[in-house]
Amino acid sequence: MSSLLSFFDAEFFVALGFVIFVVLLGYLGVHTKITGALDHRATRIKAELAEAARLRAEAEALLASFEKRRAEADAEAAAVVAQAHAEAEALAKEAHERLAEFIQRRTKQAEEKIANAEAQAMADVRAAAADAATKAAEVVLRAEAKGGFGSDLVAKEIAGLKSALH
Repeated sequence: MSSLLSFFDAEFFVALGFVIFVVLLGYLGVHTKITGALDHRATRIKAELAEAARLRAEAEALLASFEKRRAEADAEAAAVVAQAHAEAEALAKEAHERLAEFIQRRTKQAEEKIANAEAQAMADVRAAAADAATKAAEVVLRAEAKGGFGSDLVAKEIAGLKSALH
């Protein structure tokens, strides 16, 4: 028995325990439960992968939509900027034309005022010259023509001279 017992050492009992454990697992159907759990997990992982693929496709479509909207917004912004630039140029041109017209009107008004001032100055000079000539003629004629006839002649000539010079 001792030789028989020496054959059954610790390694034998570990191996025997392992075989009994595996047979017991097989008998209780643990392998089908493990296989079912693994199949269930594989199915769940496939579903999650499919959901992830669907979400990715949806995100890509959404990204493409946003990129299209951004491109449209960029184009619209460029059109607005171009329109604003054109309007600004038109306003600047109109303002330049108005300024040129204003300057032309003011220049014409200034020239008219100058012409009026020159005409008024000429008229004032003529009137002053006529008054001076009339007084000088009156002095000369009074000195040379004495008496009633001289006074009448002087008054008549002074009136004629005034009307001729004005």
